[in-house]
Parts: sequence; C-alpha cells; structure tokens
Amino acid sequence: MFKSAEIGHRISKQAYREAVPPLRAALLEAQVDLQESKKIPVVVLISGQDGAGKGETINVLYEWMDPRFLSTLAFAEPTDEERERPNMWRYWRSLPPKGRVGIFAGSWYSDPIRERIEGAISLKELDAKADQINRFEAMLVHEGALVLKFWFHLSKEAQEKRLKALESDPTTAWRVTQWNWDRLKTYDKLQDVAGHFLRVTNTPWAPWVVVEGTDDRYRSLTVGQILLAALKNKLASNDKPLPPVAPVVRVDTDGRNVLSELNLHLKLADKPYKTELAQWQGRLAELMRDPRFASKSLVCAFEGADAAGKGGAIRRIGAAMDARQYQVIPVAAPTEEERAQPHLWRFWRHLPRKGHVAIFDRTWYGRVLVERVEGFCDESDWLRAYSEINDFEHEMLDSGVIVAKFWLQISQEEQLRRFQEREKIAFKRFKITQEDWRNREKWDAYQQAICDMVERTSTGNAPWTLVEANDKNYARVKILRILCEQLEASLQGGGKRPEKNKAKKPASPGKRGK
Repeated sequence: MFKSAEIGHRISKQAYREAVPPLRAALLEAQVDLQESKKIPVVVLISGQDGAGKGETINVLYEWMDPRFLSTLAFAEPTDEERERPNMWRYWRSLPPKGRVGIFAGSWYSDPIRERIEGAISLKELDAKADQINRFEAMLVHEGALVLKFWFHLSKEAQEKRLKALESDPTTAWRVTQWNWDRLKTYDKLQDVAGHFLRVTNTPWAPWVVVEGTDDRYRSLTVGQILLAALKNKLASNDKPLPPVAPVVRVDTDGRNVLSELNLHLKLADKPYKTELAQWQGRLAELMRDPRFASKSLVCAFEGADAAGKGGAIRRIGAAMDARQYQVIPVAAPTEEERAQPHLWRFWRHLPRKGHVAIFDRTWYGRVLVERVEGFCDESDWLRAYSEINDFEHEMLDSGVIVAKFWLQISQEEQLRRFQEREKIAFKRFKITQEDWRNREKWDAYQQAICDMVERTSTGNAPWTLVEANDKNYARVKILRILCEQLEASLQGGGKRPEKNKAKKPASPGKRGK
C-alpha cells in the first residue's frame, strides 16, 4: 500500500489561502445538517507514522469546524479499568452519537500493529484481529455510521527530517522524545506490518485513504475535502435496508423444535426445594469468593416469556452474592441516548470488570425477539444481528468473561394463570400491562423467533440453557445449579460447560412431585 518515497505533493500558500474559506464554509454547513438531522454518526480515524501530522490535522479540523459537535478520543496504553474488560470496550463506549463527529487519534488498529511489530502475535493472529475489525466496522456502517480512515504516510527520510525539525524548534521540541527516535528504527517493520494490515482491512464499506504527510497544506486540504465530500454524500443519500445477511428462517415441518420437546411438567416440591436452593446458593457464594474468580467476570443473560419468572430467579442468584459484587441491569425500550448509538452499545457499557457480575434482565437478544416480531427494526437488521451477537459474546469470552444464558419457557396456560394472579394481587399488578396481554396474540411468532435465536446463537462456549419454568421451584434450582457448574468449569480452565449440563434435571429426583 505504501511507496518507499513521497510523490512530492505540494500546495502553495496562495492556493491554500484561496481554497480554505469555501471549504470551511461548506464543512460548517454540512456539520449543521449533520447535527440537526441526527441521521448518522461520523467516525474519523487518524493514523500513520510519527511526525506525519496527525495532531496538526486534528487541530485544523477543530479550527475549521464547530468544536461543540466534535469529540477527539486519544488512545494510548489501556488503563487498569480498560484492561479488566474486553479490548473493544473502550472504543465502544467512545463512539459518537448520531449528529456528531468523533475523531479517533489512535484506534482499534494501534494495538494489533504494535503487538505484531513487537512479535507478541503471529501473522495468523494479526489476520484474525483484522477479520474482527472488518466485522466491527461493517456493523457500524450497517447501523448508519460514516467511517473514514486516514493513514498519514512519510518516507523514512522524510520522517527523520521532520523529527529533527520539530526537535530543533523550542516551541515543538517537547513533542519529540527518545521513544519517537526508537520508533524510527522500526520504520521498515512498521511498513511491512501496517501495509499488510491496511490491505486486509481496506473494505468497500470502510476503505483506507492514504495521505502523504510531508506538506502540511496538502495534507489538511486533502483530509478536509474528503471529509466534506463523504459527509454531503451520506447526508444526501436515502439508504435502503441492506439485503438479509443470514440464512432464511427455517420452518420445522414436523412441528417439533427445541421448545416443544421441553418437559414443562417437571416439578420440585417445597421441602427438597428449600434444601437444594440453600445448597446451590452456598456453592455459588463459595465460587464468588474463589481467588481464581478475581481474574474473571460473569455475565448472566436472562430471557423468557412474560411472567416466566426471570425476576424471581435473579433474586435467588443475588441472594448468594455480595451486593457490592454484582449489578442487575433491567433492559426496557432504548432511551433517546441509546437510539443514537449502535444497537449493542448500551450493553457494552455495562460489562463488568474483573471479579464482578452483571445480570441482564432481558438482553441484546431483544433485536431478534421483540424487535423482530413487533417490526421495530428492518428484516436486514435482525438477520445480521445473529452474527453481531455471536461476535459480541466471543469478545467477552476471549477476555475472560463467563457468559451464562438462560431462556425460561412456560406454557400458554401457565402464563394465563400467572397473568390472572397478578391482576388479583395488589403488589403484583404493576407487573402486568395491556402490552403483556397483546403479546399473547403473537405467541407462535415469538416461539419461532426463540427457536431461531437458540439455533443461531447457542455456541460452544456460550450455549443457551433452556429452563422448564412452569414450576418456579424447579426453574430456580436448575438455574443455580447450571450457573455453578459453568463457573466451576471455567475456573478449572475448561471454559466450556460440561455436556451433563444440557437438559439435566436438578439433583434429588426422587423427591420431586409430578
């Protein structure tokens, strides 16, 4: 992607003075349209060699545009807080909302390039990170973002000359350190690594723009003009939903599926329930205090039909933990702030740090359940969500997060009984709404969506646990037991949940009633 020497682009002072005023005016006008429409977010990555003018270009953009609607995110070595979460967490939480421009000085490209130069990762691992980045950027673009990636290039001779010039000027000498000179020694290695990495991440939806960094005026005008053209084009376009990116919905021709095969008659009588509840809560408390858990974190995802008992199950888990160690995140309709970001943003921001637990009462699966069935998003959105969710969970698992997912299944008859019970009990009436009654009319559509969800997102290290929840005693004990076994497997280094966890009944089968 790079040439060994500059072409020699130069812009005269006169030409620069003539070009800047109309460019500034047009950029400001486009920025006003962007802010007022709140149609899209704009992500601008500024990368390249040391001394190529990254900081100067960002300063120019702040001079030319309205800084109230710009934000600059600089990323160096991750902080302790960032190290305790998945690598992409710090970038997700920094994404600009719709209507704003986010300028990234350093980005998700910096660490993989540095790690490869230092020999910390292999070429195969670098390519795997490139594939992950390509999917992340595709998700941003699918969500409506404009992604612009600039790489500022200098030849080795030009970089050395620029560093010497900066060092000799008392007003800029502070910007050149021994670290910069040491980096110059790895110039050739950077060329090889960055050249390869940029080639494999140069996608149609987020292409790289390589800008020669020798002449400040040329560099500034080039970036400004490209940003303006891309902004105007994106704001003027009426993007239609993209075609589906997942297989068509499968139909069970024999009427059997993962839900219909559950035995919803399973029960656990009160006396053995109290015994087993105490047993598994005690075991969970022990696992939370296990020194090995300090290097892990836990995410529990609860989904289920209305009145399936998610809240009761969550309270039994919380009772076994230190309240300072966990947080319950209730998920409802997205807020205005959340609608201005990609779908998964509001879940990324709640990921726990090491040694902590996040319990989601409804989750990121809402996109392939309620949003799909109720038509709250386009078909292309929920179809591509399966792969985006799998990527999200893979990143959690890769960073040491234990992911436990539970679907609580009840029959239509049991749901009706619980609805009617809620209406009669004063302190439970708040749990029942007209929307809950209306959702019963779409029972079959929801069952199909659930089956598709389980089939497409039950992965080896983050499988779904289907819980027979007609009997609350049985469901609560099963959830606690499965959670403890999954935690034990992970702390022992296996990671994967034991095969015996699948559809296994709680202990003491002889004490269950029918």
